[in-house]
Amino acid sequence: MPINKPHSTHLITVATLILAAATLTAQTNPSPKDTPMTNHATGPFDVKLTPQDDKTGEPLLGRMALDKQYHGDLEATGKGQMLTAGTSVKGSAGYVAIERVTGTLNGRTGSFVLQHRGTLTRGAPTQNITVVPDSGTGQLAGIAGKMTINIVGGKHSYDFEYTLPKTD
Repeated sequence: MPINKPHSTHLITVATLILAAATLTAQTNPSPKDTPMTNHATGPFDVKLTPQDDKTGEPLLGRMALDKQYHGDLEATGKGQMLTAGTSVKGSAGYVAIERVTGTLNGRTGSFVLQHRGTLTRGAPTQNITVVPDSGTGQLAGIAGKMTINIVGGKHSYDFEYTLPKTD
């Protein structure tokens, strides 16, 4: 069977790229001793939402100021802005928000920024709340993670899974 030169050249190029990527990955992945451990923080929080005049004239769009007080493993305040969108279908809506959290997380002080994205589809919620990369300050520099908000019986709580660089 004759070898198709353009095809074999393409395969060699792909194989070379795969090997180069594997080498680069091996060089950039930290050793297990340098890998930060995943930490967990939980607790209740209080939230105050203050509607802002967004001047859009759209009754289903809104903007709110966020003011939070975190308790438990995270003793902090959260300040931010939220944009909301309702729909004509009951139980369907969406929001995005940016929130700066300042305080103490399991004994380490500083601040970080959370980026929120949530939807409600006919009453079924989904959410994605992540730490903005490189937003950590003080002893929280290098923080990464994700947060889940739970509301049960009108009470708010958080579940925060995060990593921090190891300290010496």
